[in-house]
Amino acid sequence: MVLRSSLKNCLQLSCVLRTPKAGFRSTTSGGLIIQSISNDIYQNLAVEDWIHDHMNLENQQVLFLWRNSPAVVIGRHQNPWQECNLRLLRQKNIKLARRRSGGGTVYHDLGNINLTFFTTRKKYERMENLKLIVKALKALRPRLDVHVTDRYDILLDRQYKISGTASKLGRTTAYHHCTLLCNADKFVLSSVLKSPYKGLKSNATPSVPASVKNLFEEDPSLTCEMLLDAIAEEYATQHQMDHHITLINPADETVLPGINNKTKELQTWEWVYGKTPKFSINTCFSMVYKDSVLDVKVDMDVKHGRIEVCNIDLPEQWLPPALCSELVKSLTGSKFCPSETTTLATTLLRVCPQDDELHSRWNLLCENMLMLM
Repeated sequence: MVLRSSLKNCLQLSCVLRTPKAGFRSTTSGGLIIQSISNDIYQNLAVEDWIHDHMNLENQQVLFLWRNSPAVVIGRHQNPWQECNLRLLRQKNIKLARRRSGGGTVYHDLGNINLTFFTTRKKYERMENLKLIVKALKALRPRLDVHVTDRYDILLDRQYKISGTASKLGRTTAYHHCTLLCNADKFVLSSVLKSPYKGLKSNATPSVPASVKNLFEEDPSLTCEMLLDAIAEEYATQHQMDHHITLINPADETVLPGINNKTKELQTWEWVYGKTPKFSINTCFSMVYKDSVLDVKVDMDVKHGRIEVCNIDLPEQWLPPALCSELVKSLTGSKFCPSETTTLATTLLRVCPQDDELHSRWNLLCENMLMLM
C-alpha cells in the first residue's frame, strides 16, 4: 500500500531545490514521488518545467505521476496540422499542447497514466525506467505479456503499443516521460490523431503510427489507481525509500514559485502553434456553386505559425481580381488559424459592394479556406 500525503506536508519533503524560496525542503537523500491533483495538461507540463528548472537532482531522483482530461500533446519539433485533426479538437473541446521534449504526438485522457522520471543528465536512463514499469505491471498481474522494445516502447502481447516515450536533456538535469494506456478512449484517440490536411509539406518530426491496446482490455479488474500505486511502490523499492506519494497542486505558488507563469506560457498561441517548423501547403479544392464546380488552387508558406506567402488561383470571372488580391494581401502575415482568417474575411466583406451573389461566392471561398486550417 502506498501512502499519500497532502500539500500541507510539502515543507517536509525530502528534496533539495535551487530556489531558496520554494516550498520543498530537504532532510534526506534518495527519491521523491509526487502526484498532481490537477487534470489540466498545461498545469502538469508546467510542473515538469518547474522541476527541471529548479530542483537539484544530484543526491536524489524524482518520479512525477499525472493524468489529464482529454488533450493532444505534440512533441517540441512537430507540426500540429500534420499530426492531428485540429477541426475535430475544436469541435470536441479537446486541448492541444506542445511539450518541451521531442518525440511523437499522443492522446491523453483520464484512462491514460503519465510518468516522468527526473534525474541528473549523467544518471538519465530510459531503458531502466521502462523496465521498472514492466516489473511493476508483472508484479501486479504476472500473466501480462509486456516487454520493452529497442525503440523504448512498451508492447502488450508482442504487438500492441501501450506506452510511448519522450525525453528532454538539459545541461545538468534530464527527464524521461512516458504514457501508459489503461482505459483510454481508443475511438477518440484514432480520430483526433489522423490529419485531414492535404498537400502539406514539412520537415517537422513525424509521428510513427502504431497499433494500440488498453491494459484494461487485457484485464478489466485493473484500475488506474492500482497501476499508479504499483509503479510508485516499485520505484520506492528500487530507490530504497518509503512507499510514499505526495500530492501536489500545480497552481500553488507557495510551493512552486513562478509556476503559473510557466502554465500561461504553455497555453499561448505563440508556443503551441508559433513554434511549428516552417511548412508549405500546396493543395486544390473544389467548390460547388449552383450548378457548377469550380477548382481552386492554394499555395502557402507558413513560418512561426504565420502565413508568409499566399497565392489563391481561381477564375477571374468568379470573383473580382481586386477582391481576391485583397484577401491574399490580408492573409499574408496573419496567423494560420480559423479565428483570425474569419475576422479578416468578415472585415473585407464589409467593404464589398452590396451584391448577394458576390457575398455568397465570397463566403463559400472563405469557408473552404478555413477547412485548410
